[in-house]
Amino acid sequence: MAQPKSKVPLYLGLGAAAGVGYYLYTAGGSPKVAEKQFESDLSKASAKIKSEFPGSGKEVQKDAEKYASEAGAKVDSMVNKAKADLKDAEGKFDAYRKDAGKEAMKKIDEADRKIEEGAAKAKSGISSWFGGK
Repeated sequence: MAQPKSKVPLYLGLGAAAGVGYYLYTAGGSPKVAEKQFESDLSKASAKIKSEFPGSGKEVQKDAEKYASEAGAKVDSMVNKAKADLKDAEGKFDAYRKDAGKEAMKKIDEADRKIEEGAAKAKSGISSWFGGK
């Protein structure tokens, strides 16, 4: 016969059998009394664990409210910073746009002046062919 790979089920079974035997022995062999005693012990243990567990009840709620308010403050500060950065970027963009517009107008005016000068020279050259000034 092959050996079981793990002995955990065996130990769990033995522990459960020992627990049942203990409660039956202390109850004088009555299964109903043993069940009630087991439920009583279980509720006592549960209450003890809950009372000793850190952060139970209102304490957890207060901590959660504290962390929520801190997180909310951080989010608000990040939003305000982002708004300020956006406003600053808008101002810089407007300044760049205005500078670019001025540069473009200068270039257009310069090109316009050169074209007009060239047209005036051409006009005077053609007029001189036909006897004009």
